[in-house]
Amino acid sequence: MKKKMNLGVKILIGLVLGIVIGAIFWLTMGAEAAGAFTAKYIKPFGDIFVNLLKFIVVPLVLLSIMDGVIAMHDIKKVGKIGWKTVAYFLVTTAIACVLGLIVANLFKGSFPVLELQEGAAYEAKSANLMDTIVNIFPNNFINPLSTSAMLQIIFIAIIFGCGVLVAGEKGKPFGDFISSFNEVTQRVMSFILELSPYGVFALMVWVVAAQGPKILGSLGLVLLAAYIGYILHTILVYSLSVKIFANMSPLRFFKKIFPAAAFAFTSTSSVATLPITKECCDEMDVHNEISSFVLPLGATVNMDGTAIYQCVAAIFLAKCIGVDLTLTQMIIIVVTATLASIGTAGTSGAGMIMLAMVLDAVGIPPTYIGIIYGIDRLFDMGRTTLNIIGDASCAVCVNHWESKKESKNVA
Repeated sequence: MKKKMNLGVKILIGLVLGIVIGAIFWLTMGAEAAGAFTAKYIKPFGDIFVNLLKFIVVPLVLLSIMDGVIAMHDIKKVGKIGWKTVAYFLVTTAIACVLGLIVANLFKGSFPVLELQEGAAYEAKSANLMDTIVNIFPNNFINPLSTSAMLQIIFIAIIFGCGVLVAGEKGKPFGDFISSFNEVTQRVMSFILELSPYGVFALMVWVVAAQGPKILGSLGLVLLAAYIGYILHTILVYSLSVKIFANMSPLRFFKKIFPAAAFAFTSTSSVATLPITKECCDEMDVHNEISSFVLPLGATVNMDGTAIYQCVAAIFLAKCIGVDLTLTQMIIIVVTATLASIGTAGTSGAGMIMLAMVLDAVGIPPTYIGIIYGIDRLFDMGRTTLNIIGDASCAVCVNHWESKKESKNVA
């Protein structure tokens, strides 16, 4: 039987072909003519792909978060260890965002400013931080869905998910419907991701034709920035966490989690890595009830690697279109990226879809996602590895806290 080509390989082929064809246009027609031609006849196919990414964001965020809350089953169980788990995830993700912004700003001077062929000049949205907080809470149900107001959509998902849990048996049919609807949405997302090679090809032809091969060196820089962020977060946050909060040697922790990290690096799926992560936590003497709760929840809501990637990519793409983000706008990126990481499905490539949400929060056109989408698999390998290491570190810490609490109760 003929083996099906991996999607990552297809995207890589689309990237390479896009670079080659774009360079041919640039060399034979000149930057101005090539940019105008590709913008008119080739870029629209890439725009179609970007539109489909934006189309799937709303149902994906709404349903995946709601389904994740419902999957906890018992709101009392959530109350016992859930607040510790969620607090750990949110704090480490916020740190990841800040770290990502710091690293990206250090590299920003080397990022390019693209010469926009459409005669457009973009300005990032300027928003008051308190207004952003107030706007998290919607005044009606329909408007956030129709306008893609993601922070409000996340709030709706959480509040309705909790409502299903509190409703008990009467809420179960609705919960089953959400779970089924979420599964369908994940499949639709997979269909859209199958179009990635063609979207990447079209957008890379346009970018290279208009900018020339010089853009390729910048892709290597943004990839380097992201991996520096991944490594620093692993060393500074996870090592200190397991040492301080779980009294465990960081070397022992990384040695035990290595099999899961290696699988995550190659599979780029937190969900697919879940059974191996569970086994690694068992070897670190994490209680079954804790690992069974923390790890699946982490595969849904704990996305530190995704948060670093989104912050680095947002700064890179902002610089590409000549936008210097203000401190307030960077804070908005931190808040949005933290919440967006909660809504990111634990499947390969899902972080790219959430990037559209982060960019929209500060008014960066998602069209330029295509510039880095061709190497997204390389970003994804590192960010997924970081994500599952974060899940395991949380399980180890929560296990230590609960064990300490039980020892005091026995005494």
